[in-house]
Amino acid sequence: MASRKPINPVIEREPRDPRVIHPQRVAVSRHGVVATAHYEATRAAVQILESGGNAIDAAVTAAFSLGVCEPAASGLGGQTVMMIYDAESRRKIALDGSSRAPHRIEPGELPKPDRFRGHMATTVPATPAVLGYALERYGTKPLTEVLEPAIRMAEDGVRVSPLHHFLLKRELKHLREGTAAPFLLRGGRTPYGTGALFQQPVLAATLRRLAKAGIEDFYQGEIARRIHADMEANGGLIRDDDLAQIPWPIERRPLATTFGNMRAFTFGPPGAGQTLVEALNVMNQFTDKQRDPDTPKGAVLLAEVLRKANLDRNDRPYDPNLYPQEWGEDMTQPDRAKRIARRLKKRLPGHGETTHLSVMDRFGNVVALTQSIERVFGSFAAGPDLGFLYNNYMSAFEFQDMAHPYYLRPNAVPWASVAPTIVFRGRRPWLAIGSPGSERIVSAIVQVLLRLDKQGAYEAVEAPRLHCSVKGRVSLEATRMRDDIVQALEKRGFEIDVRDPYSFYLGCVQLVMRTRRGELLGVADPRRDGAAQGARA
Repeated sequence: MASRKPINPVIEREPRDPRVIHPQRVAVSRHGVVATAHYEATRAAVQILESGGNAIDAAVTAAFSLGVCEPAASGLGGQTVMMIYDAESRRKIALDGSSRAPHRIEPGELPKPDRFRGHMATTVPATPAVLGYALERYGTKPLTEVLEPAIRMAEDGVRVSPLHHFLLKRELKHLREGTAAPFLLRGGRTPYGTGALFQQPVLAATLRRLAKAGIEDFYQGEIARRIHADMEANGGLIRDDDLAQIPWPIERRPLATTFGNMRAFTFGPPGAGQTLVEALNVMNQFTDKQRDPDTPKGAVLLAEVLRKANLDRNDRPYDPNLYPQEWGEDMTQPDRAKRIARRLKKRLPGHGETTHLSVMDRFGNVVALTQSIERVFGSFAAGPDLGFLYNNYMSAFEFQDMAHPYYLRPNAVPWASVAPTIVFRGRRPWLAIGSPGSERIVSAIVQVLLRLDKQGAYEAVEAPRLHCSVKGRVSLEATRMRDDIVQALEKRGFEIDVRDPYSFYLGCVQLVMRTRRGELLGVADPRRDGAAQGARA
């Protein structure tokens, strides 16, 4: 029998503190709705909607804000990808905001420890360029206005949540060793306690300069000069010439598939949209009863499908920036899904870190945005006069196979697991969805979509979740599931990894949708610090 590995709780259970905010998880409005991974970012985005901004303005506001109030997951030093539906043109846009490897990297050469921590672990940050581009091209508000909430949060401070406190304690050793310690720890040594006020004056100054001088300053101005100097002083590889080639995002055509009466548009390579499309295509070959994840047979099917889709992604890597590559059959094709389903029917019985936000506005625009500094607290490095964490996306390259599309080389983009998705019913967007969680992102999205036809939106997001790795390890919130589900998975030979209820590990879905009554509904996953809020006017 496969072993079960218990883990410690991911959120400490502490006495109730009146300073701790308990976020609103569900919201309804006819004027626009926002769901993000932190209540302060949600509030800031809703205020932008209420002042006349559109979904892109609100999403950019929330994204900048999350870099302040959720520093473990994202920030100026990371990368951002977006799915946008522009109501006026009726265009669906996948905005590829991948970061890039520095020019000075030796192909395939980077010691393993340097891929994860320290200045060498960092690719050229793309988040400022992506958010600035989206705002300029599709938004209506000036940069100064959308940055104002983030500046205020950094200056005045935000309250430390139980999750934030837990992550500080979990990563304390690496935080103390990194140059970001003065910004993230009290006195550079002690984790901030739950409910404590967390202020970031150096980051506030950087954001204020960005608002005054513009996005280009990050890459070709004073901020760029400071990044160059910090990298040079600490053995990093990024220099002013890397930054000067601003990593503006690339507009790509989304991947699309039909699932039931839904038409899903998602983010393709270098993200994980192919994995999501294949999983949905295979699930399409089964009845609602067969694919019910709350039954033993449905859970086994889900684990098999997720494992197969992730295996295929590993076997068929594709970089859209390179020449067309031949990697065998396209994993997004329906005929392939039918063959996989036939095989499954014969067999079946009778750490990176990321954040996601979703927005809908009164005008019909929709945004699903996922951004990251890769792993929790990224590289644990920050410039002394900059205040933001650098990413550690150097860990997301291939280091052995020179023919691999994501082999480490100068100016290459890292492989990612993001899959921001917009779902249509008929000609109108119905749902925007996404999640953090590395390879668990697709797993989380698939399970919510499976449940939405028979459950309410919050119930679908809150429901117990599982994930299957390519090696057949099933991580699941077992105590919230039928006990015969675990038994069925063990009988099939899966290794069982029991996670806590509402596990941090299994993603954090932020969802907005249009109801049949024409209301806009937002849902924030209770697994982290997410909040949903609707605009009042």
